[in-house]
Amino acid sequence: MTDEALTDRMELPRPDVTPEEALSILETHYGLSGTISELGSQQDRNYRLDTGNGRFVLKICHMAYETLELEAQNAAIHHLNTIEGAPRVPHLLTSTDGQAIVAVTVRDQTYQVRVLEYLEGESLTHRKHLPKSTVAALGALCARLAKALADFEHPGLERSLQWDLRRAGPVAVQLLSAITDSAARDRIAKTMVLAVRRIQPLASSLRVQAVHHDVTDDNVVSLPDAHGRLIPDGVIDFGDIIRGWLVGDLAVTCASLLHHADGDPLYILPAIKAYHETYPLTPEELKALWPLIVARAVILVASGEQQISIDPENDYARNNLEHERIIFDTAMSVPFELMEAAIQKIGGIEQSLPQNSGWQALLPEINTADIAYLDLGVQSRHFAGGNWLNSEMDWRLLARVANDSGVAATRYGEYRLSRASTLSAKPHSTFALHSDICLSGGNPVAAPFAGRIDFRNHHLVLIGDGISLHLDGIEPSVEDGTEVEAGQTIGTVSGDSNSLGGLRIQLCTINGLEPPLFATAHDADAWSAICPSPSLLFGDNCNAPRPDTAALLTRRKAHFAKPQKNYYDAPPQMERGWKEHMYDVEGRAYLDMVNNVSILGHGHTQLADAIADQWLKLNTNSRFHYEALAEFSERLAALAPEGLDRVFLVNSGSEANDLALRLAWAHSGAHNMLCLLEGYHGWSVASDAVSTSIADNPQALSTRPAWVHPLSAPNTYRGEFRGSESASDYLAGAIPVLQAIDNSGQGLAGVIAEPVYGNAGGIPLPDGYLAGLYAEVRARGGVCIADEVQVGYGRLGHHFWGFEQQGVVPDIITIAKSMGNGHPLGAVITSQAIADSLEREGYFFSSSGGSPVSCVAGMTVLDILREENLQENARQVGDHLKGRLAALIEKFPIAGAVHGMGLYLGLEFVRDRTTLEPATGETAAICERLLDLGVLMQPTGDHLNVLKIKPPLCLTIESADFFADMLEKVLSEGW
Repeated sequence: MTDEALTDRMELPRPDVTPEEALSILETHYGLSGTISELGSQQDRNYRLDTGNGRFVLKICHMAYETLELEAQNAAIHHLNTIEGAPRVPHLLTSTDGQAIVAVTVRDQTYQVRVLEYLEGESLTHRKHLPKSTVAALGALCARLAKALADFEHPGLERSLQWDLRRAGPVAVQLLSAITDSAARDRIAKTMVLAVRRIQPLASSLRVQAVHHDVTDDNVVSLPDAHGRLIPDGVIDFGDIIRGWLVGDLAVTCASLLHHADGDPLYILPAIKAYHETYPLTPEELKALWPLIVARAVILVASGEQQISIDPENDYARNNLEHERIIFDTAMSVPFELMEAAIQKIGGIEQSLPQNSGWQALLPEINTADIAYLDLGVQSRHFAGGNWLNSEMDWRLLARVANDSGVAATRYGEYRLSRASTLSAKPHSTFALHSDICLSGGNPVAAPFAGRIDFRNHHLVLIGDGISLHLDGIEPSVEDGTEVEAGQTIGTVSGDSNSLGGLRIQLCTINGLEPPLFATAHDADAWSAICPSPSLLFGDNCNAPRPDTAALLTRRKAHFAKPQKNYYDAPPQMERGWKEHMYDVEGRAYLDMVNNVSILGHGHTQLADAIADQWLKLNTNSRFHYEALAEFSERLAALAPEGLDRVFLVNSGSEANDLALRLAWAHSGAHNMLCLLEGYHGWSVASDAVSTSIADNPQALSTRPAWVHPLSAPNTYRGEFRGSESASDYLAGAIPVLQAIDNSGQGLAGVIAEPVYGNAGGIPLPDGYLAGLYAEVRARGGVCIADEVQVGYGRLGHHFWGFEQQGVVPDIITIAKSMGNGHPLGAVITSQAIADSLEREGYFFSSSGGSPVSCVAGMTVLDILREENLQENARQVGDHLKGRLAALIEKFPIAGAVHGMGLYLGLEFVRDRTTLEPATGETAAICERLLDLGVLMQPTGDHLNVLKIKPPLCLTIESADFFADMLEKVLSEGW
């Protein structure tokens, strides 16, 4: 095809065929009828037909496209349908007279038409964000398709196509004339020139084969996996199939992902990695990939502008243009070298470091062995109590070390805690690409290598052969443009000999680039290739050790027994906490909305000091006599209703509930216990026996011992009876169970229940339910146990204890979790009569329960709860947050209901608000996405479709709003 013919095709609008005319074509030539709807397209006209028995796509093409090209598309589809392991592709239909391609005339215009099976699945285009698993799956799909086409040949593949990246430069020149904005046109033109310059030297080395050349978010269909994540597995629209560069095929796929990338071009790396693992790329292809992606971005935006100019009614093209502009802007947001380095690292190609042989000392009067390196990482012993939030803390610590040692430095490649920013949807740049040295002012600074001096933005740059040295904090003794030799003095450290000065040192391999001082963990490897370590100047001691979270997880799995699960498939390595925030080892701050153990918040210095002080004095067991035990027991008894004044101290909620059951058995003389379905009470043999949550134990309902009698879950949202007035219905359902126990003659020991349905997501019990149930139990000599392990201790805001919401007083209260703010501490509070019943069976002892340290921890928690007014904070912030969550129900159908009160809330997701089908997979995916956005959240409930919202009680309004904002962002991305 001539360039003139190609130009003519580039200026084609869609075929002018109405839905009624399309239906006539289908009925006349294919014998098909049904409901028709238009599908988007750039230059074809596509309609979907629903016949009631199946769905099909009518593709209407201009005669400017040769029949041989359409035959190549058909042959490729047929070929792929015969290849095992190839992606799903549609099947072709022939016309009633057996033709695969039919020529039709509509209002004196002739077109070529085909009919294909409609390939079921969801397009990715309108999903604003795609998780890494989907990005990787798209790359693997592209590779599988390319492998399956590797041996496919057809004469129709040899065609001139505007999308062929081998012709990107000339095509761009033709398309640019449609862009009226001269500034935009010039920017796009310059970008293409840069890309072509990088592609041309590699062009002859790039493999050529049959390629789809349009495996994009628009042209793949996806089915959800078990977690609700879309996994691309089908490919449609073979209109761009050519014999072209293999790596160009991947470039097209990666470019399409950039409008999902939220401005981060490194977002595409999982796709490249998955492709390379499936169909390995050569070193030349890896090097050419990013320039080809940029070239594709140029063609997309230029073509989109042109198509709108010639077909202004094409909404499909107009909507795509918005995406194409995002793709272009994202592609141009970083230097070419950064992406090239990141991509080559995927292929195992490491960037070569500059040779430092012959380099001279930067600080000739300083012995590098005397430099003391300061730890400013997440686990540094210098940080406590949030002091890293002080913007000057790093320098203060560095100066302190320098005062002691003479010269001190920060480490290259360290994830700086001071750079971690809370309440941020994106990780901040915490990875140090430089080193700061603190030493006496006036120290001479010399050129380590020969080069030219360049003053830039108040700092000095020494430009050498393939390497530049950036210096801040220097008093220069040379002028701009001076050529210097290695070892020549170029200045002194700012300040005088009686004061400390700071010299900031950074190396860069790209001349003219102003490199960032810090990188995110995500792009640290790529930036490290561009900004190598100052170890070239000072030796390896200046490098911080790099954490290996994946290796640590492997070690955990090697010895930590498998039933002990961790949150997330790829969990961040958490190493520090402060208030309602947790920090991973790479300096990413996360808002902790799930950690109900840390009721006060993380890293509370008052609690840490109290525990440390007591541990230095004494820690032993409760058989010894010491003050803390008596005082803590008094304070716990004072919190309980009158008559509950005997305290047992244990280590956990499971132990507390286990002991409560023993007390009920001992006091009643019976063994049968009532519990509620969907409840969870612990892991010990007895507490597990009364736990019926199938989320924690899928076999819970079929493995309960005979003495356990579960009652129907009084779940006011999705239970058998709905609403707050359903207590009488649920109580009526309990009567047959009670009568069966009565008839057995074995008696009833009691009932154990959470006063608020904690594990189900904070669902309140119907009004009056516990009062009615307690009355039935006590009438039979049973004991009523309130499991307050999760819901008590002020978390509900409006009440200190959960049972207060029900207006009842239990016989036994069990508590844990919040009591020690993470310190292992639990308790049982009951009456003297019930406590004495256990003594008739023998004594009770818990080795660490009630130790001096545990008692001090417990009392300090109570002090802080009071001093910081945390119960009231839980009420105010919780009410505000519940209102924010309720507003989401008005906007998003998947949000079914908000449960709970205070800072024990649950947001339940459903696929249908009438049937209440649980959105289990979607909830898991939402939690994973929230992790990306800096929020820790997990699902709960029997169906794992409720967000478990149980943050520290110090949560601020600002943090609550951030959580609600991020949740709204996730839901707006397509759920």
